[in-house]
Amino acid sequence: MMKTHRARLWLPTAALMFGIGAVSMAAILVRWANAPATVIGFWRMAFAAVAMLLPFAHAAQSALGKPARAEHNSRYVVLTIVAGFFFALNLAAWNTSAQITTAANVTLLGNLSVVWVSLTAMILFKQKLRRAFWGGLALALIGVTIILGQDLIAHPAFGVGDLFAIAASFAYTVYLLVMERARAGLNALGAWWISTVVCGLTLLGMSVALGASLTAYPLTSFAIFAVMAFVVQIGGFLSLNFAQGHLPAPIVSASLLAQPVLTALLAVPLLGQALAPAQLIGGALVLGGIVTVHKSRISAKA
Repeated sequence: MMKTHRARLWLPTAALMFGIGAVSMAAILVRWANAPATVIGFWRMAFAAVAMLLPFAHAAQSALGKPARAEHNSRYVVLTIVAGFFFALNLAAWNTSAQITTAANVTLLGNLSVVWVSLTAMILFKQKLRRAFWGGLALALIGVTIILGQDLIAHPAFGVGDLFAIAASFAYTVYLLVMERARAGLNALGAWWISTVVCGLTLLGMSVALGASLTAYPLTSFAIFAVMAFVVQIGGFLSLNFAQGHLPAPIVSASLLAQPVLTALLAVPLLGQALAPAQLIGGALVLGGIVTVHKSRISAKA
């Protein structure tokens, strides 16, 4: 019986590992893309939306033959549109950060959304937070201060990049909170596809407003756009969604914290970005704070 149970878990576990590895490559791929941040985001969304158009259309057509349900309510579609807009803001800020700071910093600071979601839940939804949360928040903020302070003094551009990463984490927090409510009335594929299209259109508008060309890039850049769409946006996120449906939430949440660590390790040989002592100290504090916040949320739900 135990062997049968373990056999069933190998696929979700493999999906979880693949998803973490795919998402961990995002910052490195952005550095290789050699294009403006909004353009990278637009093509990532465009390729992903087109690739998943037929599955989405099939699911939508199947739903039309069924009685009207809550998932067809326009309120949930509006929420998904709002989520897509904030995901565009997240990508624009995150991609900008990835181009001017280290891959380790942007991935680590982008994960601060874990902290902001908890704070928002306390303020808006009156959820009580344990002492462990406040300890984790303190650790994370001290780590952020160390990273920002060192970068602003030694490398001003890095400091600005770190600020973009923090801004990206705020936008991603709004995306997560709004999408959670949209998913109450829309299936995963429908919500994902609509938000992806809205995100792409928003990034298209940003690119046009900034005067950025959408096509004046070498074929290698478009190849990287496609890799980001298929590996990160589709493969990575859908793999993580699949794993979340079959593995305990604490295991998935804890495993996702390996993402900034893996990105930092990959950036050393692939980008030649060595880890400075201040990054190691600040990064350890931020990661420790995020882990503590995760644990406090899990114990609060138990």
